[in-house]
Amino acid sequence: MNRKWFAAPLLAGLLLAGCGEAEEPEESNPETTTNSETETNETAETTEDFEVAFDGRMDHVHGMGYIENEEGLYFASHHGLKIYRDGKWLETSDHLHDYMGFNAVDDGFYTSGHPGPGSMMQNPIGIQRSKDGGRSLNHMGFEGETDFHGMAAGYRSHHLFVMNPQENSQMGPGYFRSEDEGENWQQVSGTGLEGEVSSFAMHPSDSQLIAAATTEGIFLSKDGGESFTRLTEDGIYGTAVFFNEETLYYATYGTQAELIQYTWEKDEEQAFELPDMPEDGILYIAQNPSDTDEIAFYTAAGHAFISEDGGGAWKQILNAGQVEE
Repeated sequence: MNRKWFAAPLLAGLLLAGCGEAEEPEESNPETTTNSETETNETAETTEDFEVAFDGRMDHVHGMGYIENEEGLYFASHHGLKIYRDGKWLETSDHLHDYMGFNAVDDGFYTSGHPGPGSMMQNPIGIQRSKDGGRSLNHMGFEGETDFHGMAAGYRSHHLFVMNPQENSQMGPGYFRSEDEGENWQQVSGTGLEGEVSSFAMHPSDSQLIAAATTEGIFLSKDGGESFTRLTEDGIYGTAVFFNEETLYYATYGTQAELIQYTWEKDEEQAFELPDMPEDGILYIAQNPSDTDEIAFYTAAGHAFISEDGGGAWKQILNAGQVEE
């Protein structure tokens, strides 16, 4: 089995390590803010100039998804949000944070990560919530304490699932879920989940269904994260997971990248035909909730592809981080 791509510095940085200490922004506010979802930490000075044309390169993407009420495909990068909408590329002019654990939902997104240059937020930023495409961020807790690389959010339920890397003011290390916008957290055992986790996904409306991609494969939980069952064979790396209402999309790498559509009720799977991607793997998957034939994925080499016919044909929109139209 070819494991060279997985051990390469590219994937080690993007998939397993995330952003290291040396890459974290240096400026942040040392003062503490209240643990309230309604506490607005930062709001862009103007809204009409918040989204501007983008024709450059993005690095270190840590999440991707369609925000329904913003009608765009959002990429969470090392320097703020980049947006692909109607065949055009945009970026935000403010809140240039290093977004990690990014999850798009129907009316905005949840994220963790580190503050950008000039930000008044603490480092790390804990869990932040936006309902307006990133123009404002609302503090939900753990600011100055925890950067949640492993986080999932229900697209319509807005329930949360996190992997807490170390003890903080509300949690010990382990897996936790919240069904009330982070006001209360319940620990779950995560029995059966093996390997280093690269990503989680939660079903849009049924938060008992949680999937994980790890170095040991793809895992599925049907009891809210208490226990997981492996879906893939031994020796297969899991690289990405995504739910729609009916199926689970997951990506793996054995000898090459694969993208699978899995129906858990029937235990059936179907493979997609992918573009030529030598020694590259899929890191993020997204589907447009307003047009389910529109599917996108982002890879470890910084490529992004989009299909408008359910995966029959793919158009490249990012080439090694450089935008293409």
